[in-house]
Amino acid sequence: MAEIVHVTHNPQTQRFEALVDGLRCEADYQLTGGVMWMTHTGVPRELEGRGIAAQLVVAALAWARSQGMKVKPSCSYVAAYMRRHPETQDLLVG
Repeated sequence: MAEIVHVTHNPQTQRFEALVDGLRCEADYQLTGGVMWMTHTGVPRELEGRGIAAQLVVAALAWARSQGMKVKPSCSYVAAYMRRHPETQDLLVG
């Protein structure tokens, strides 16, 4: 089971972040006309495989949903995550 990390939203930098073992993990986005472009997800190599990126994406998608936004996953990780989780399909830009 993945550890639970504390994800924070930093709207000034358009990023969801988590500090794990002193290392920053991030999911970056850009907003354009009501669409949240998920541009990058990054987890330091030594933290990979712990479910941290998924938790960042879950937080980002939940925020997009709460704001009534659609999502365009230009990050390959976010695209793969959304393909694997059908409950997120309604967020995709048509």
